[in-house]
This record gives sequence, structure tokens and C-alpha cells, in this order.
Amino acid sequence: MKSDLTLAGLTAIKHSFSLPLDYAHPAGKQIKVFARELVSPDNQGKQLPYLVFFQGGPGFGAIRPAANGGWIKRALREFRVLLLDQRGTGLSTPVSYLSLEHLDSEQQAEYLTHFRADNIIKDAEAIRAQLSPEKKWSILGQSFGGFCVLKYLNDAPEGLSEAYITGGIPSLTRHSDEVYQATYKRVLAKNQDFFKRFSDAQTLITELAEHISNNVVRIATGERLTVEMLQLLGINIGMEQGPESVYYLLEQALIETGSGTQVNPLFLAQFCQLLDFNTNPIFALLHESIYCQNHSSKGEASTSSASNWSAQRVRGQYDEFNYEPGKPFLFTGEMVFPWFFEQFTNLKPLKHAANLLAEKADWSQLYDLDTLAKNQVPVAAAIYSEDMFVEMNYSLETTKQVGALKYWLTSEYEHNGIRMDGEHILDKLIGLNRGASLR
Repeated sequence: MKSDLTLAGLTAIKHSFSLPLDYAHPAGKQIKVFARELVSPDNQGKQLPYLVFFQGGPGFGAIRPAANGGWIKRALREFRVLLLDQRGTGLSTPVSYLSLEHLDSEQQAEYLTHFRADNIIKDAEAIRAQLSPEKKWSILGQSFGGFCVLKYLNDAPEGLSEAYITGGIPSLTRHSDEVYQATYKRVLAKNQDFFKRFSDAQTLITELAEHISNNVVRIATGERLTVEMLQLLGINIGMEQGPESVYYLLEQALIETGSGTQVNPLFLAQFCQLLDFNTNPIFALLHESIYCQNHSSKGEASTSSASNWSAQRVRGQYDEFNYEPGKPFLFTGEMVFPWFFEQFTNLKPLKHAANLLAEKADWSQLYDLDTLAKNQVPVAAAIYSEDMFVEMNYSLETTKQVGALKYWLTSEYEHNGIRMDGEHILDKLIGLNRGASLR
């Protein structure tokens, strides 16, 4: 192995693997899967076990560290860290409208069915067979990465020595409609907190909404800025320091010019940086599928696992989010809507494929309750009581369904707390897994 760069306090090593697109046909089409290994210079020559990191999403490449800090600093004390670009992200055969343009819509949809957690875990096990064939490894999942951890425990626990989850314990059985019913309520609560904290924010956002409704305003990537698009900024108000970033952006949104009120070019540029739909299409294409599996009880036939644009349908139960003049403005959260594929430039070519995925009624099973109940791999999880993205009550429900799982319930952090205080959080979880008391 040859290091590709040396950062402050760590060495990084690139790995690239050729793996099957479809593991049912291993000799068929191959894709490239990339991972970056991090090693502390102090441990360069030591045979330390691996800790594999599963990024949140779906549809986002692994973090690109600039230095030895945060949770990585804690991990490198006893692990070699492997940052996996999940298939379709980062340097792992990334998915985009360009990479899919040679396929028709039906072919695009079929191709994308191979990019869920089940195949991400198959990739990880194939990589372990090459990097650590004689030894189990540890895994850490943030947000959707936690969903991947549960899938790993379900499908290939023999490859694991221990597991960690931060802000990402999913329901094992609930339909996507139930998930969104819970998260819409969380988003309403976050809106209340936001507009209470920032007393002039409702005035600022209402003035901006009225302006873009009456004038054609285009964001830096060329799309017309619409009210429903403006509402998407709410995905940030459930993050650490997210409310502040949204408020400071709103403060600068409208400016007075010689030709009257205009939207600040700075706002139009930074707005694009706070949303990832043009650059990370898997999030929009496959987000609802992470909740999709056949739902059945013993002795009963399976029901359809299609999401059928669940977030859009459930939104109909919450009229508060349908803005119109004279109504308070509310942000939405981590929801995907079919109009994304009509308004975002890089999603438009994938509209038909997105509809086919939303209508897909035969997604494979993600979790087996009997298997997870018998789990013996030690699992430690951080559950954030005020999490806007992953419903706390459903996470707590799952903790009772998975063997050998211990959790730390805290109100100290938002959903992405590991980014802000990762060294402390990971240290807590390692201690929890290994029998230390929480302090």
C-alpha cells in the first residue's frame, strides 16, 4: 500500500476495488468502489483492527478529512479507519444524470435498485475479504450509515467484532408513511424553535417568499427560486449550527438597489451550497426506498413496499406547510418530493426513473426480526432525543428488538452531533460497548 497524502497528524492510503453491480450475477457488470484508509503516524507499522465508517445520506461520499481531529482522532488511537465511499457516491462509480444518460428510464431505475444498503454491505464484506480476511472489523454509522450498520448485523454479523451508531437507528417494521408522519411533527417543532429564537426571521422569510412569488429570481445554478424550494432550507435547522447558518443567510437575502429591491447574489450562491439535490441525486432518487420492504405478519401475505412518494402524500395531512400569503412560513425537512424532478436541473432527466422507483412494489426485505433479536455483536448507539431526522420513539422501539444493543439517549446534540463533538461521542460509545458506565 502506498500513501496518497499526508495530512496533519495522519496518513491516508487509497484503495480501489472492482466489485459486482449485482451480486446475483458476480461475473456481470463491475463497478469501482473506493475507500480511504487513515492511519496515525504513531501506529504506522502496527497491525491494528479496522473501523469502517458508513456515511449518512443516502447518496453522499465519505468525509474528506483535513487533519486528525474529531471522532477520527479518537478512533485512530486503536484502529485503522476506513472511510468507505458507498457505491454511487464520491469515487465509487458516482451516479449522476451524466452517468445514466446512456440508459433509458426503465434501465436507469433497474440500475439504481442496486444501490441500497443491502449491496453496500455486500461491498463492505467483499472489501473485508481483501483487506482483513482473517480478522473481523468494527463499524461506525452516522444517520443512514446507522441503517447500514443494522443491515450489516442482519446480513453478515460474522464479519463484525463491534458496531457503533450515531443518530441513525431506523424502525425495523414501520412503513414510510408512519416515518414521515412522525418526522413532520418533529419539523413543526423545529420551526417553532427557530422562529422563537430569531424574532425577525418570520418577517425576513415572508418578505423573501413574497418577492420571489412576484418576481423571477434564479439561483446560482440557474433554476428559478420557488417558495417550495425556499422551504427546503429547513433541512438545515435540525443540524448543529444549522439554524444559525439559515438565519444569517436570510438576514442578507434582500438588498436595496438603484432599481429597487433585489435578491442578494450572495444569497443565491450560498443557497445552492446548503442544498445537495443537484450534486447528490441518489438522495432524491432512493431516499424513500431506505424505508421500503415487504411488510407482513406471520401467516399473512406481504403488502406492497412501494413508497408512492410517501412524503408528498403525508404532507397532505399537514396543511401548515402549504404556504400562501397571510399564512406563517414554515420550512420542510428531510423530505423528497416529486417536483424536485421538475425544478432541479440535474434531476429533470431522471424524472421517469424516479417515478418508477417510487412505484416499485417488490423491494427486498431489509431486516429480519428473528436474526436481529439473536444478534451477539456488541452495538452501542447514540440516540438524540430532539432528532428531526430519525424519530426517537422509533429508535427506542428498535433497541428492544436488537440483541446486544446498548444506547445512550441524550438531548445534548442535534442529528449531526458527531461532526461537532465526535471525539467525545465516540469515546462515550466505545466505553458503553466495553462496559464503562456513562458519565
